[in-house]
Amino acid sequence: MAQKITVAMGDGIGPEVMEATLAVFRAARVPLEYELVPMGRRVAEAGEPSGITTDARASVERTGILFKGPMETPKGGGYKSVNVTARKLWGTFANKRVYRKLRGVPLPIEIRGDLHLTMVRENIEDTYGAVEHMQTHDVAQCRRFITRPGSEQVHRYTFEMAARKGARRVTCAHKANIMKMTDGLFLQAFYDVAKDYPHLRADDVIVDALAMRLVLDPTEFDVIVLPNLQGDILTDLAAGLVGGLAYAPSANIGDGICIFEAVHGTAPDIVGRNLANPTALLLSGTMMLRHLGLERHAAAIESALERTLDKMHTRPDLGQPFPVFQTSRFVELMQEALAETPAIEGEPSKPLVPLRQDPKMLVTPTPERNHLLGVDVFLESGLAPRAVAELLAPLEDDGLKLTMISNRGTQVWPTGSAHTDCVNHYRARFESTRPVEQRALIALLGRVADVFPLCSSEWLREIGGMRGYSLAQGQG
Repeated sequence: MAQKITVAMGDGIGPEVMEATLAVFRAARVPLEYELVPMGRRVAEAGEPSGITTDARASVERTGILFKGPMETPKGGGYKSVNVTARKLWGTFANKRVYRKLRGVPLPIEIRGDLHLTMVRENIEDTYGAVEHMQTHDVAQCRRFITRPGSEQVHRYTFEMAARKGARRVTCAHKANIMKMTDGLFLQAFYDVAKDYPHLRADDVIVDALAMRLVLDPTEFDVIVLPNLQGDILTDLAAGLVGGLAYAPSANIGDGICIFEAVHGTAPDIVGRNLANPTALLLSGTMMLRHLGLERHAAAIESALERTLDKMHTRPDLGQPFPVFQTSRFVELMQEALAETPAIEGEPSKPLVPLRQDPKMLVTPTPERNHLLGVDVFLESGLAPRAVAELLAPLEDDGLKLTMISNRGTQVWPTGSAHTDCVNHYRARFESTRPVEQRALIALLGRVADVFPLCSSEWLREIGGMRGYSLAQGQG
C-alpha cells in the first residue's frame, strides 16, 4: 500500500505549482497517496485565525508529512503567519535548504566549481517567538528566546545530516560577539554537540562576515547552521546565488512531523496566467521523497528537471513574462523526460509519528549554584538619568543597591555622557553581593512602583557560578 501524505495546495500560484508537481510525481510513478486539506488564507478569513482547520491538523498528525504550496497571511486583523504557525505547531525545529547550480539556470554571479551547500536554520525560537509588548508609548520590545535544549536539538540534527551527506565541515553562524547570552548559548551548544562528531570539522563565523563570504565564494562552505532570524535572511541570500527563490527547496524537520514547501511567495500578479514556476516546490518534493526512502524516484526527477530547464533555454523565473516560461510547457517537458526513465520498483516505509498525550518537555538538569542576585527594573520616565537615580536611591533595602541605570542598552548612570540621547524607558539595576530571596525582589518592585510606572522586570541570576545577565554598554 502506498504511503499517504497530507497535501495543502496553498494560495495564489500555490494550486498551480502543486498541481504541476503532482503531475510530475505521477509521471515518475511515485508511490504516494494524497490527503488534500484546506489550509491558508481562505481558512483564516473564514474564521480560523491560524489558517489550519481541525481536519487538516488531524491529517498531518496522522500521516506525519505535510507537503504544502506557498501560503498568504491576511493583512491586518491580528492574523499570524500560517507558515510560521505550522512549523511551530508541529515542532519542526530545523529548516533545511539545499543549494546547487542547475543546468540551464543563469546565475547572477559566477560560481567557480561545484556548489553543494546545505543551510540549516533553527526554526522555533529566537525573535520568531513573536513575544512583543509596547513598554511605553514610544518603546516597543521583542523578547528573544534561545534555549539550550532547542539549540542542541537543531545542532544534533545538523551534524547527523552532515554525516549522512558525507560532509567534511559544519559551520555555526552567529552574532555572539554582541549577543553574548543568546547567540553565546547557541554557539556553546554547537561546540558541545560537535564533540560527539570528531570526524567532522566544526568551526564558526560571525554572520555578517558570512554574508560577504557567501557572495565571494559559496563553495568555501559545506553545511552551515544558524539561529532563526539570521538564518531567515542568509538562506534567502544563498537562494539568490543559485538563481532566486524559484530554485530554493525547503524542508522543515521535526521529531515526528516534517513539512516540505517552497519558500517563495504566492505571486498574486501571475495567478492563472500559466507563468508560475514549479521548480522550488518540485525540488522540495524530491527532498520529501528522500526523507521517505524514495531516493531513486527523487534522483530521476532531478535528472529530468536539469534536462527540462536546459531545453527551455532561458531563465524560468517567477517574474518572467509570457511566453518565456509556461507552466504547462514545463510539465510537458518533465513528462517527456520521465517517460524515458525506466520504471522504479519499491515503496516507502511509513514514517513513524509518535503518539503523544502531552508536549515533550526539553529540560536539562538545574546547576547546583542557581542564585538570585538582584533585579533589572524597566520603568517609564521622561526625567533625566540623574533625576531618576535620585528618586530610586532611597528605595534600596535588603542589601539591594542601585548599581546602574541604562537607556536603550547604554549606561547613563552613575557614569555616562550628556551626548547619549535618551527615551522614556530606563533599566534600573539593583544588585546584592549575596543571594537574595524572590520576595525581597518583589517587595523592591512594589517600592519602585510607588514612584514610577513599571514596564517589566528581569531577575539577575548566577547560574552554575556564572553571571546570567549582560552588562550595559559602557558598564565596567
